[in-house]
Amino acid sequence: MQLSNDVKRQLEQFHLGQLYNSYDYFGAHPFTYDGEEGVLFLVWAPNAEAVSLVGSFNYWNDQADPMEQVTTTGVWGRFFPGITTGEVYKYKLFLPDKRAIYKADPYAFYSEVRPETSSVVFDLDTYKWGDNQWMEKRQHFTPYEEPINIYELHLGSWRMKEVGKFDNEAFKSVDPASFYNYREIADQLIPYLKEMHYNYIEVLPLHEHPFDGSWGYQVTGYYSMTSRYGNPSDLMYLIDACHKAGIGVIFDWVPGHFCRDEHGLMFFDGTELYGDIDHPQWGTKKFNFYKSEVRNFLISNACFLFEKFHIDGIRVDGVTSILHLNFGLDHSPYKNEQGGDEDLWGIQFLKELNLEIFKRYPFAIMAAEESSSWPMVTHPIESGGLGFNYKWKMGWMNDTLDYIELDPLFRKGSHDKITFSMHYGYSENFILPFSHDEVVHGKKALIDKPSGEYEDKFKTLKLLMLYQMTHPGKKLNFMGNEFAQFIEWRYYEPVEWFLLDYEKHEEHRQFNSLLNRLYIQEKSLYQKDHDPSGFKWIDADNRDQSIYVYARKSSDDALTVVLNFTPVTYNDFRVGVEEPGEYRIMFTTKHAPYRIKRYSYIKAEPVKMHGQDYSLPINLEGLEGLVIKKKKALRKKQ
Repeated sequence: MQLSNDVKRQLEQFHLGQLYNSYDYFGAHPFTYDGEEGVLFLVWAPNAEAVSLVGSFNYWNDQADPMEQVTTTGVWGRFFPGITTGEVYKYKLFLPDKRAIYKADPYAFYSEVRPETSSVVFDLDTYKWGDNQWMEKRQHFTPYEEPINIYELHLGSWRMKEVGKFDNEAFKSVDPASFYNYREIADQLIPYLKEMHYNYIEVLPLHEHPFDGSWGYQVTGYYSMTSRYGNPSDLMYLIDACHKAGIGVIFDWVPGHFCRDEHGLMFFDGTELYGDIDHPQWGTKKFNFYKSEVRNFLISNACFLFEKFHIDGIRVDGVTSILHLNFGLDHSPYKNEQGGDEDLWGIQFLKELNLEIFKRYPFAIMAAEESSSWPMVTHPIESGGLGFNYKWKMGWMNDTLDYIELDPLFRKGSHDKITFSMHYGYSENFILPFSHDEVVHGKKALIDKPSGEYEDKFKTLKLLMLYQMTHPGKKLNFMGNEFAQFIEWRYYEPVEWFLLDYEKHEEHRQFNSLLNRLYIQEKSLYQKDHDPSGFKWIDADNRDQSIYVYARKSSDDALTVVLNFTPVTYNDFRVGVEEPGEYRIMFTTKHAPYRIKRYSYIKAEPVKMHGQDYSLPINLEGLEGLVIKKKKALRKKQ
């Protein structure tokens, strides 16, 4: 078959690494050829001697429909008339060593439900979106000055129809009948998000993956959203519904490595076409970032998610593994051309990615999960940075969790685990994560991390949540954290919703709902997250009492935060304030209703404290956190 000159020119751009809508060409697309309607298949396999299209439409006959080389650069094509959405297919590649292998389509838009591995023809352009208002509004979105409160979830285990039903008991492969459909999830999830005052979701990877226990982090289909929960139109419905409810959607994305399953990218055309470095810890292959086609495949995939699924942001998983050639290896066999460990092409890929995404989608959240001290992750590329606009603050998370695990008696010896985060607080633009990674693999659930007895654990967890919400940086919490689930997250079981029948857990959920609302409503808690003028230590040095006092500020308002990390109560504790006037405690972790509506004002007294000329006498209970706000003067009528 003959491709048009325009298509051939576009495919040349793919080989140059500049065809960022390559998904419009590769894969399976409705097409009209010589007056006949059907599907056009294109695949890149430069080292194959021959390729055949096989599927349900030709009874898997590998001689019936040989593909033709439509370019001199290894692109194979075949038009098949008379087929539409729902046809199942693969490519059979004949190799120079006389072997033949079956491969799923790297650009497939839909796949069979695992353990089946074939690709499925699907037209992505049939869904009728209803999120025009959101799409228009987000063009003017400025994330640095807005509240971003993210609910991280794994769609399969947020809720399930049936618990404990497995296809494979040993590997805990969940029976697909246990999963809710994307549409069913939307109808349950969105009212809950609204009630809890989350304004973003971040979904663990939805790209097609063969093993439930990988949580989606070992991908076989980058353009195929997992069929476990329905088809692509069903997922579009979920995102559409989120947008109509004012909720943004962030996808977790895994461009650093791919899994080794035979039908996937591994040895795709008999060679290590997509990746050649092993990740022994993960059992995966690292992408060949030095190949322009591979960088194009991945950057195009990111654009695809924004374009076809209307997502609002991407959390890029495993950035550290992209930056280093020898990540996860016990020794360092790989060196770059300068003799170092840095993956220079991986660095180039990340810069290209961010340049292209922000050129096309300036509203996007591009968050790096980068666990080392690599500098300037969120700095502009022209200034030497990687070009992300957010980085997960892993050091803050580790220090904070280490601190609360200590017996309160010994917290004074680790006082700087809390204060240290502000020493580098403005080196990057940060998201503060208590993510899925912190509640698995023996690390214990969040409620089980604090030292102390049952009651003290709940008090400390409330204090921890208040600290997170009042610390500079955007917020992220994993499902189950909001109501203090006591067991670690298990991908094969739903979150333990039955705990809400118990007073302590339902009370904790209500507390987090009120705290989230406080965060969304108070500009001082988000407007200057990345501006040093938005934070001021009032007392950072009270290690003997393990009490911290600081101010959060917006352009026209301020809050004072007091955190007591020991069980000791103080009936006449003084908090320094900058100005005279009347103040009120507007939020407490002490007891319901937490958010105090009946104003009881405390007059600042001319008693010097914490380097301030005025101070407030307050009662501060053990393991209590407070948010204090000054009474605003009433404006006089003109």
